[in-house]
Amino acid sequence: MTTTKTADEIRAELQGINVYLVGMMGTGKTTIGRHLAQLLRYRFFDTDHVAERASGQSVTQLFAASGEAGFRQLETEVLSRICAYQRSVIATGGGIVLSHKNWSYLHYGAVVWLNAPIDVLYERVSRDSSRPLLQRPDPKQALSDILAQRRPLYEQADLRIDTTKDEEPRDVALRLLERLDDIVKPSIVNRSEVNRSET
Repeated sequence: MTTTKTADEIRAELQGINVYLVGMMGTGKTTIGRHLAQLLRYRFFDTDHVAERASGQSVTQLFAASGEAGFRQLETEVLSRICAYQRSVIATGGGIVLSHKNWSYLHYGAVVWLNAPIDVLYERVSRDSSRPLLQRPDPKQALSDILAQRRPLYEQADLRIDTTKDEEPRDVALRLLERLDDIVKPSIVNRSEVNRSET
């Protein structure tokens, strides 16, 4: 491990605040998040999976039954419940950043944007029929359009981690852990305390 501090030292500095992973579909938020949770000895949540368990429907079925607006409402409800926990790594759905209310929850913790080139994202998701937003004649263009819309929101994250096609998820998690030490400063911990005092 090449971090200047151990995972346990960074865990202690986090003082229990959560780490939220945001980014486009196909960036590996779930897989990388699981590795990061193991390194930090945190619990792990995936908001899409929690929404599916709560509703008894897949994301595709939720979109079909309730539309994107209905799914986004459920997504916000799920996030509001999860953020009540501490010491968690949370992989979020790609569109969670679209809601201002969601940011009020995300700002309880450290927000990390996982980013990857469009070509890499397309290779990973192009054969996945469970992506409702990509069921269009040109899914690669759809990816580009979605990223263009969301990029200014992703850029509000505390930390950006660029990933590559060939990098192993655990290696990304280790690199994220090392960078996490750079942002675990009083400003983030204090921001969390302010948010809690206002609720």
